[in-house]
Amino acid sequence: MNIAEQLATVDLLWSGPFPPAHGRSPAGWGGPGFTTAELTEREGVRELAEAQADADRDGLSGLLAARWGEPYRLSLWSLHTRALEHGESIPEPWGWLSACAQDLHLWSVGERWVALAVARQGDEQPYQLLAVVTDVAPP
Repeated sequence: MNIAEQLATVDLLWSGPFPPAHGRSPAGWGGPGFTTAELTEREGVRELAEAQADADRDGLSGLLAARWGEPYRLSLWSLHTRALEHGESIPEPWGWLSACAQDLHLWSVGERWVALAVARQGDEQPYQLLAVVTDVAPP
């Protein structure tokens, strides 16, 4: 997906309805109160793949910043720690995001939150640039 397609996908997620139930969609997956799209996948040598995914995020983030201002950069470490070490229930999509991404670029746009995150679901999985739109404020 090129950067114009990524931007169009973010627009579609931001302006569209949330899925009524958890599951896959043509763009990615979602559930009540959030929707997600997989914008890019980067495989190969870990450091290179991660750097490429970060560059993907930064490029798209620059375009979104021109619309909505500079993003808030949110570390997800504390959410992950609160869930794992303290058993706290973290609302979705923040719970699964904190399990697969270290941080994200975040905008508050109207009644919704728009996030870009570089995620990796496991050691054998590619790095993914994810776009997430939710009406659930970060905890």
